[in-house]
Amino acid sequence: MELHELKPSVGSRKEGKRKGRGIGTGNGKTAGRGHKGQNARSGGGVRPGFEGGQMPIFRRLPKRGFKNPNRTEYAIVNLDTLNLFEEGTEVTPELLSETGAVKNAKNGIKVLGNGSLERKLTVKAHKFSGSAKEAIVAAGGTTEVI
Repeated sequence: MELHELKPSVGSRKEGKRKGRGIGTGNGKTAGRGHKGQNARSGGGVRPGFEGGQMPIFRRLPKRGFKNPNRTEYAIVNLDTLNLFEEGTEVTPELLSETGAVKNAKNGIKVLGNGSLERKLTVKAHKFSGSAKEAIVAAGGTTEVI
């Protein structure tokens, strides 16, 4: 088979409907737009979210709170995830990314205290919860804020 012999599979490509090409086509004259009205006009139609003059849903629903667009969202690591590593390992964000324990660590890592830690580790992260810090120290390890 050569490049010039390639063809799309049968039925995968459809030709567009030719509007306004005579009464026999079923799409002549008004071209499927009906008679007059807002949608029959060129450039006609309504904006997204318009509900025919009814108060639109985004105005009916209450607005609550504020989400800071400049917030830093930390990738979260729990204590039981740290049990993957050998005793005495220095756990860094790079190591967590390599092993696949964390997907997106570009904004930083926060260690939380869910689960239990059975190994003595040196953990380097951007933030620690209080319970995580206590558990790491109790297991004989150390914490270091980057």
